Amino acid sequence: MTKQEFIEALAKKAKLSKKDARTVVDEALDLIVSTVKKSQKVALTGFGTFEARKQKATQRINPQTGKKMTVPAKSVPKFRAGKQFKEALAK
Repeated sequence: MTKQEFIEALAKKAKLSKKDARTVVDEALDLIVSTVKKSQKVALTGFGTFEARKQKATQRINPQTGKKMTVPAKSVPKFRAGKQFKEALAK
């Protein structure tokens, strides 16, 4: 399901205009991203938790040159599914 398909399905299910549904989806996603970017968790009970995880710096080899290079440490997004979400998928 694409973002556009999700917006259309949400609009139909919640009896919203597509414009209003798009606003809800965009604002929710922006809020999740901005909160996680501040190293805070977003926990949606039953659905899951969004958070930023620290990834250590690593040594890699450039396949073109064969030289070692250091990939710096960075934060990466992590999603952990909630119990109800996992149970719904298991059925």
